This record gives sequence, C-alpha cells and structure tokens, in this order.
Amino acid sequence: MKKTITTTIAMLAALGLASSALATMDIQKEYKAKDAAANCKSCHTGTPKKGDADPLLNEFGKKVQAAKGKDGKIDWTKVPAAEKK
Repeated sequence: MKKTITTTIAMLAALGLASSALATMDIQKEYKAKDAAANCKSCHTGTPKKGDADPLLNEFGKKVQAAKGKDGKIDWTKVPAAEKK
C-alpha cells in the first residue's frame, strides 16, 4: 500500500514538471502580440504535437525556454527578437 502511494505521488509530480516545461497557447499568444507572424515554427523546428515530451527547439525557442521563470511565465525582456527570414 505504501509503495503504491509513493509511486502515484512520484508519477503525478513528474507529470506536473513535464507539462510545465512545454509551450502553451498562452505563451504563443503573448509572443503573437509582439510579432503578428508568430506561429509554432517560430520556436520549433517542426510542428510540435500535443503531448510531445521533447519538442525540437530552434535557437529562438531555446532562448525563450531559458527566459521562462519558475512560475511558468516568460520574461520577454530577456528574449531577443527573432530573426526574420
């Protein structure tokens, strides 16, 4: 019984941490307010699928991820503008 409870708590904690590391629609909307042409490929090398554990990030996406605080919010002042293609 004790092992089951410990395992369940560990799984829930891992799920919570993993989901907080992923991009959200709120993050995309925040960036889209700065750059109207923003889309998923602004940060990703391909179109990420919902639930992907390890989406491939481009250089800009890595900068955005580095600027993400513990509360899950992005400090956009720490993110340089994306290069236009």
